[in-house]
Amino acid sequence: MKYITFKEMLVWQKAMHVATEIFILTKSLPRAEDYGLTSQIRRAALSVSNNIAEGFGRHNNRDKAYYYIVSRDSSFETQNCLEYGLRVEYFKKEETNKICESLNEVIHELNKIIKTLKG
Repeated sequence: MKYITFKEMLVWQKAMHVATEIFILTKSLPRAEDYGLTSQIRRAALSVSNNIAEGFGRHNNRDKAYYYIVSRDSSFETQNCLEYGLRVEYFKKEETNKICESLNEVIHELNKIIKTLKG
């Protein structure tokens, strides 16, 4: 499918949804985490959709694949931050599981795109 804008990509839409869910989730974190977990997880989550958008704008498959790989890496980083937040009891299991499931969908879609681009 040929997209006119990255916003049409389902994978970008899912990634942006995750970023907004992470923002909401981290609103209640302690102020002491403003420059720690709060900042780290928000940047990681937003990096997923940012790199999808940047990859979309690239003109050759190698460059596109690179940004989609970085996006996938940021998905894993976000999952790791969620796991940490769960273990230190900042987050509840249900909310982290839901977001991790969405990230797994994003990772799956990115893997398919990367495979196609590397053909």
